[in-house]
Amino acid sequence: MKKIEAIIRKSKFDKVKKALHDVGVNFFSYWDVTALGNEKIGRVYRGISFSTADIQRRFLSIVVNDDFEEITIKTILENAASGEVGDGKIFVYDVKDTYRIRTGEKGSETLR
Repeated sequence: MKKIEAIIRKSKFDKVKKALHDVGVNFFSYWDVTALGNEKIGRVYRGISFSTADIQRRFLSIVVNDDFEEITIKTILENAASGEVGDGKIFVYDVKDTYRIRTGEKGSETLR
């Protein structure tokens, strides 16, 4: 099993969420985060200057069976990209085991 964490633009979240559901990834957690990016220049929007050092993003935490790892990553890459600096990052970790709290089941079946 793999844990896939992705930090993406908030504006791309609905597209990524729909695409993940379309390929069969139906459960994941997400939350809003503030991150520090590489771009340090200020921007002006409607006459108001603001810093781009602190950026608002959405953090996705997804645990999938090994056979879903590649399609999950590909789906995020294709749907979260805008081609601009700050599109985000994907991190992949090994998961030792999972348990379903309700039944006490253990293993990859708990992800179905």
